[in-house]
Amino acid sequence: MSTIISLSHIGMEFPSLDGTGSVEALNDVSIDFLENEFVVALGASGCGKTTLLNVIAGFLRPTSGEILHKGAPVTGPGHDRGVVFQKHALFPWMNVVENTEFGLKLQKVGKEERRDAARANLGLVGLTDFENYPIYQLSGGMQQRVGLARALTCNPEMLLMDEPLGALDAFTRETMQELILNVWRQTQKVVFFITHSVEEALFMATRLIVMSPRPGRITHEYKLEFYRRFFESGDARAVKSSPEFIKMREEVLSIIYGEEVGEQMP
Repeated sequence: MSTIISLSHIGMEFPSLDGTGSVEALNDVSIDFLENEFVVALGASGCGKTTLLNVIAGFLRPTSGEILHKGAPVTGPGHDRGVVFQKHALFPWMNVVENTEFGLKLQKVGKEERRDAARANLGLVGLTDFENYPIYQLSGGMQQRVGLARALTCNPEMLLMDEPLGALDAFTRETMQELILNVWRQTQKVVFFITHSVEEALFMATRLIVMSPRPGRITHEYKLEFYRRFFESGDARAVKSSPEFIKMREEVLSIIYGEEVGEQMP
């Protein structure tokens, strides 16, 4: 598989609040994202997951290191990378289809073409019948579907998803996990997904990276196939309750809790 995005020795520092020094958020992070991968980042709060996503998106310039998109330097945001935010960041004065086509409108794509693309992606996330609804009439899960459809409508090569399911109730969250996996399978996008849920990470990832407490580094990496078992069986709960899944969950939890304890020790 070819490499879509490559990060080499990324470091990121921010000025300290008192202005006397700096805080190191990321340290020597190197990772390649290959075509059609679903990479999930997991780690304790403050480990730099969101900072890493913002660096890949081009919202932040790293202090050190290099980011390449198919061999070309990444210097800022681009249409090749779409972002789905934790707080969906939809425009309340626009209806569903207007929100979905907004990125193409910024690109000055004609109304008919962008409307067709928006409708196609609303269909992909199960919102065909809601295109004219105002955003405030949608549930949280439906609003997050609009955010996903909006990111897809610009046809990026890579989707960056920053804890997109964190604010949802447990039932809606599981439904959205399955939806996102099915959308990924249909669109063949590269996905970088951030979560605090070990169960969610194991269920969705083709590759899982575990990050250390600040400064964030990739300490562990796993290739996983639980998503494949879901595609084969259609039964997410059976996958998540299997002995293999539970064993892996406990292994990853022990890594994260061990790092948290180690960070707090004098």
